[in-house]
Amino acid sequence: MRDTRESRLLLVLLIAIAFALITVDIRGGEDSPVDGARQAAATVFGPIESGVSAAVDPVGNAVSAIRDSGERHDRLALLEKENAALKARLGSDDRSRSRLKQLDKMLKVAGQGQYGIKGAEVIAIGAAQGFSWTITIDVGAQDGIKRDMTVLNGDGLVGRVTTVGPNTATVLLASDPDFTVGTRMEASDELGFASGQGDRPLRVELLNGKAEVKKGDRLVTFGSQADRPFVPGVPVGVVSRVDPSGGGLTRTLYVTPYAAFTKLDIVGVVVEAPKKDPRDTVLPPKPKPTPRPTVTVTVTPSPGASADGQNQQEQ
Repeated sequence: MRDTRESRLLLVLLIAIAFALITVDIRGGEDSPVDGARQAAATVFGPIESGVSAAVDPVGNAVSAIRDSGERHDRLALLEKENAALKARLGSDDRSRSRLKQLDKMLKVAGQGQYGIKGAEVIAIGAAQGFSWTITIDVGAQDGIKRDMTVLNGDGLVGRVTTVGPNTATVLLASDPDFTVGTRMEASDELGFASGQGDRPLRVELLNGKAEVKKGDRLVTFGSQADRPFVPGVPVGVVSRVDPSGGGLTRTLYVTPYAAFTKLDIVGVVVEAPKKDPRDTVLPPKPKPTPRPTVTVTVTPSPGASADGQNQQEQ
């Protein structure tokens, strides 16, 4: 087309018509008078545009694929994170089950001894006093805890309360060298005093130097006046060694405690003593002795010996 005055007027007219249609379309919104025409054009030219776009825009397709891949990676990372959280939850559940088992065992001990206890969790090891064998528990004066109360767990004697705060308390463990508790032997009722020796067995001095004691005998707490600091009948431990009697006034024993002081978690503070001494009823059942195998000897006579015997009988 030649650049004439008529062509320039036609171009201006077409541009004016285009702006007019755009203005009418925008103001009309969904009710635009040209909406029908636009939809018809989309129906006719849409498939063509899609085909052309797919053919001439591989870069756009690649970008879309990369974006989808990134989304899949994000989803995978999220799933991995959720799996890790699930594993952590399962680990927590295992610990909860372990604590529940400890609590059930402790409640059984409390029931057998008729002890009124306040359950607690060990929240710290050691204390400000120095290098003492102590633990800190998450109950205190607001929970009815007082100084010189007995502390136990599902295995036996743990220690006694020495310091009480509003919400926490310090417990001196039975393994501490400054710890002493009166003991009574199972069945024989021999009395003594057990002292802590750190990570070694408890040392027990029996008042009767001629007491008959053997390895495997068991001890419980004798109890204190007014049940403070110790209530009676709490399992202490099992005799692991007996010093030879030297004719002294006392006899020395070494006792492996029932409680594992290096892995305490759930404990109970005895806030109410039993109405009567439970004696030996709180001790765990004794393990059944392993039966010794019976040795059977079978004597088979030799053929020669049988023949000789038969010949002697015939003569």
